[in-house]
Amino acid sequence: MFDYQAPSQLLKDKVILVTGAGDGIGKEAAITYAKHGATVILLGRTTKKLEAVYDYIEKQQYPQAAIVPLNLDGAAEHDYIELANTIESEFGHLDGILHNASLLGERTTLATYDPTLFEQVMRVNVTSQLMLNQALLPLMQKAEHASIIFTSSGVGRKAKANWGAYAVSKFATEAMMQLLSSELESLSPNVRCNAINPGATRTSMRANAYPDEDPKTLPTAEDIMPIYLYLMGKDSLTVNGKSLDAQ
Repeated sequence: MFDYQAPSQLLKDKVILVTGAGDGIGKEAAITYAKHGATVILLGRTTKKLEAVYDYIEKQQYPQAAIVPLNLDGAAEHDYIELANTIESEFGHLDGILHNASLLGERTTLATYDPTLFEQVMRVNVTSQLMLNQALLPLMQKAEHASIIFTSSGVGRKAKANWGAYAVSKFATEAMMQLLSSELESLSPNVRCNAINPGATRTSMRANAYPDEDPKTLPTAEDIMPIYLYLMGKDSLTVNGKSLDAQ
């Protein structure tokens, strides 16, 4: 596991947006960020799941979270602009984005891959990240230090047969992180971009990808949180354009 001990108030007074915050790694990251002092904006497509995370954060008496129900598959430019306007009016700035939301798609060959599903996976896993970054970057430029974290994958570095659109989307995610981190060095040096490969983790997406695997043999989402804290906090201010492994 990535070895990092975060100070208890590492993210005090920070405002952080987490996509896919209703379940799995996104849910755990949102709770972990709140635990360390952040005001977390919970973005996801299922309001009920987001409300459960919100309620848990409230129950723990962490800083009050905010909920943004948004289906990244069907979101249009005006939805992202509206999100940016809401964050600006409520908080005035944005200190971090965790791009966590992803679709797995089908585990099948490219030769037989459904083009409609391929486009859907790319919309959620890649295009939505571009549009979120474009809409929210002006708010991040207002922060003293801001961090954008992309979620990568082992199959986004070396493709494996039958990983289809998911692998292609994660290669694209790596490229987007590299491009954006390089461009922001001169455009907005206070904003840094990095990627995390979570590795095999006990999530519902992993269970769908590997139905015969015993989930109890895998680390939990909570186990891999140190790297998510590290890249979002002040101890990684000099880290930019890196793709790191959580385990």
